[in-house]
This record gives sequence, C-alpha cells and structure tokens, in this order.
Amino acid sequence: MNEIFFETIKCKDFETFNLSYHKRRIAKAIGSNLHLEEYLYPPSEELLKCKLIYDKNGILSISYLPYEKRKIHSFKLIFDDMIDYNHKMLNRDLLNNLFLKKEECDDIIIIKNGFITDTSIANIAIFHKGKWITPKSPLLHGTTKARYLDNGLLTEKDITPKMLLKSSKISLLNAMIDFDIISDFIIKGDNNDTFHH
Repeated sequence: MNEIFFETIKCKDFETFNLSYHKRRIAKAIGSNLHLEEYLYPPSEELLKCKLIYDKNGILSISYLPYEKRKIHSFKLIFDDMIDYNHKMLNRDLLNNLFLKKEECDDIIIIKNGFITDTSIANIAIFHKGKWITPKSPLLHGTTKARYLDNGLLTEKDITPKMLLKSSKISLLNAMIDFDIISDFIIKGDNNDTFHH
C-alpha cells in the first residue's frame, strides 16, 4: 500500500519556517529529498498553516489556511501500549480515536509502555529539576522538538506520569505553536483523579 504523509509548515510574511527540519523528516519517511523551496509560495503575510501532502513519488497537494491556535490547558491521560505513529501519516485514525476519549478535557496525553509520549497534536516537554526534558520515545519526532534538542534547550529522557504530575509547567511543541509553555494546567488520570497546576 502506498503510504501518504503530510507536513504542517508555518508561514508568515510570505515566508516559510524551518524548512531544513521538514525536509529532513520527509527524507526519513520516503528515502528521498524534496526540494520544498521550489514549491512553497505563501500567498499572504498573515500567519498561515501550510499543509503539504506527499508520498514516495513526490508532492500530491499544497494548501494554505489561516491559523488560529487552540486553547489547551486540560489533559486526559490515555494509556495505549499498541499505538504506532512514527511517521506523519495522513491517516490519523489511531490518534483521532484516542482523542475521542478526552471527555471534557482539551486534549490527551498518550502513555505507552509506562512512559509519556505526545499529545494528539504536539510533542510535549516538562520542566523537571530546573531543566526542560522531553520524552525519549515520542510517537512522532517533531521538527520543533528536533530544533530545540539541536540547540541544547531540551534534553531527552523517559518521563513517567508521576514526573509529569509533579511538573510546575509543561510545554507543547509543534511547527505552528513553537515552544508553548503552559503554567496553569489540569491533568485527569485514568481513574478521573484531577491534578491542578
């Protein structure tokens, strides 16, 4: 079966951001390079979310939409040891099905084999013992996470739910929100225990 992948690329002021990281992830997914600069021409100066859909044969479509950030401050812990989403595949059914379990929370935090992985739309980091750490085994290796690891502002480490619950602040990371720190957050456990921060 021919797998179809996508990238979400931030655009503003007719410019695209962090293309080298998107190109690196595309190369990992399909084993060849796509010269994104030749294809991406943001149509306006507003903040846009570019969705680039591609497969091993090349780019299938490019679309630009105005971006509005979702307000996220409550999370439901979801346990799933079988979930697999190691490439940014267009088919997000597995993640979408887990997201449906969020109940009244804004998003989910997925726990696999006892460790924190990601939310439904972002990598995650926690402020732990004076520094920012991010899961060593996320579901998806994000481009923003890769940048912050490269510049030394993030360290990879296995993160347990207990460590998460003790954190004074967390951060969500993706191409559109960059490194979005949340100090006031609520986490609901699997037995509906609620933890406020």
